[in-house]
Amino acid sequence: MMTLQSNQPPPHETKPERVHILILSTWRSGSSFTGQIFSQHPDVFYLMEPTWHVWKSLPNQSVKVLQMAVRDVLRSVFSCDMSVFDAYMPQNRLKSTLFQWETSRALCSPPACKVFGRGDIVSQNDCQKLCKSYPFDTVESSCHTYSHVVVKEVRFFGLKSLYSLFRDPSLNFKVLHLVRDPRAIFQSRGRAAAELHYDNNIIMKGLSGNKSSDEDLPYKLMETICKSQVDIYLAATNGNHSALDSRYMMVRYEDIVQNPIGKTRQMYEFGNLTFTPKLQHWIHNLTHGSGHGSKFVINSRDAVNVSKAWRKSLRFESVQRIQDLCAEAMDVFGYKSVKSKEAQDDLDYELLLPIRERVKTSEKNIQS
Repeated sequence: MMTLQSNQPPPHETKPERVHILILSTWRSGSSFTGQIFSQHPDVFYLMEPTWHVWKSLPNQSVKVLQMAVRDVLRSVFSCDMSVFDAYMPQNRLKSTLFQWETSRALCSPPACKVFGRGDIVSQNDCQKLCKSYPFDTVESSCHTYSHVVVKEVRFFGLKSLYSLFRDPSLNFKVLHLVRDPRAIFQSRGRAAAELHYDNNIIMKGLSGNKSSDEDLPYKLMETICKSQVDIYLAATNGNHSALDSRYMMVRYEDIVQNPIGKTRQMYEFGNLTFTPKLQHWIHNLTHGSGHGSKFVINSRDAVNVSKAWRKSLRFESVQRIQDLCAEAMDVFGYKSVKSKEAQDDLDYELLLPIRERVKTSEKNIQS
């Protein structure tokens, strides 16, 4: 039996502490938005969903089979060893072969790109236009120059496969677990149904029972997603894991958009990052725009209204069904059900509840 060990640097260590953060979430939960909060920090090397390449290369496998390969890619990225992609990418490749590379400010500034400065706030569109024709090895060389490596991932359905990363003495591994109202996820997934088709097929391979109809499939997927998010949270908060206490943080997307400066400060403190005035100004502008959001491009928007869009667009019958299928997730994460169409339409009717403190058990340990 092996318990988590404290991963403090030796007393004589003088260089900045290296930190490895996984933003762990699911599709359409505001994870790309949250990823940008970290990506734009000048101390952070950020990648968005590098394990997309694993799923793309092995389409006939189930989530369960792919978990270890996904975990091993994550470990290699945290170690700045990008040779792991040799198994999932063509031999002759550019930096732009990497999935969603342009979401990484680090890959838009030296040494990965000479157009922008290390301290610049860089948009995805500008990066894509000006920084794509660089060799792939600039990804690894850039990674080595940062104190923090942050990866956003949606392809983990449990915490168990990550235990070895918590135990790894070469990593200072932390998990920021981002959750969102299941009704909002369902609405956003509907808008991005075509883009999610490939991932949905892999998720469905592991589901038992009769084949779902086209009408039932979105609900079956949401049920699976809700269960996985609850399982991750309970695994992290049930048990006497003293080291895990300081290396796991759950945050709700709705709390971030309602208090972007305060929540960003908390997330940066969790990741041992400073919150500069320049970043505070950028985050305020990002969340207080007039836009309505984009499916995959992070731009200035009215973040609070975007987070409530489901209340205007979902049929009440769909809302009721999601509330039933995701009842445990809604209870655990503090989302109040609506009992009528009138309550759903009343945007002043608050649906975000305080999260109840969980009582930890003392018997469980993370085992090897």
